[in-house]
Amino acid sequence: MKNTRFALEDYMHFLKVERQLSSNTIISYRRDLEEYLDSMEQAGYESLANVDRTKILDYLQQLKGGGKSSRTISRHISSIRSFHQFLLREKVTTQDPTVHLELPKLEQKLPRVLSMNEVDRLIDIPDRSKPQGVRDNAFLEVLYGTGMRVSELIGLNMDDIHLTMGFVRIFGKGGKERIVPLGGSAIKACKRYIDEARPIFIVKQKGAEALFVNMRGARLSRQGCWKLLKGHGLKAGIQKELTPHILRHSFATHLVENGADLRAVQEMLGHADISTTQIYTHVSRTRLKEVYVKFHPRA
Repeated sequence: MKNTRFALEDYMHFLKVERQLSSNTIISYRRDLEEYLDSMEQAGYESLANVDRTKILDYLQQLKGGGKSSRTISRHISSIRSFHQFLLREKVTTQDPTVHLELPKLEQKLPRVLSMNEVDRLIDIPDRSKPQGVRDNAFLEVLYGTGMRVSELIGLNMDDIHLTMGFVRIFGKGGKERIVPLGGSAIKACKRYIDEARPIFIVKQKGAEALFVNMRGARLSRQGCWKLLKGHGLKAGIQKELTPHILRHSFATHLVENGADLRAVQEMLGHADISTTQIYTHVSRTRLKEVYVKFHPRA
């Protein structure tokens, strides 16, 4: 499958340059497709031009037998389908065996969220008598206050945040730009961080562009964000497993619970399709039911 392996590299380049997908998404595509190609080679295929729908179904059944979830299998199908479409467009193959492949039914899992009380405890826990605490307080205020993804937050530069006007410019998936308002507490926390703490960190990094930096003045990493979030979560006594995405879910759920328009929430989250945003109406209803059952005397 030498030619197909070359085509895979072309496809990765296409995803990066043409579709401008994130590094993590491209890594997922590569991993899925390399597993798929390895399986086809082991089955004796020298080219994907000879692979038919039945063989792909056998491969998917193999994944299911290996304990892969419906969600993971669905992702594999999407990867395989888009790769075969690319091969057809590039005339590497003459047919697409994935045309009538159906995605498995997914169980709709409601996202985990923090209560407003837990969010308050988390944001207030950093020790603001220290520069790191001032930075972490601002980091948490912005993460929860805008609902942005952690990759978007660590990608922020100084010229993306406008404290006087009260908004932040975010570059999301595919490089799409959106403008999200900043609340009063986030503005106050960022101002203090930029004036007092950030200059201490960037002494050795003159001309640093990144908004959030580590103690060496370099851009804060994804791993660094996870680490500080988990650390502050433990100090705040939050029992739930904390990830940056939980703050994104909490941001959206709390907006919907308080009557925000779903279209506005969609725009702030950067969702391409409103059906993705609608999950938060289900979360809101579930939480309302929990409150009713817990507090109503005749529930």
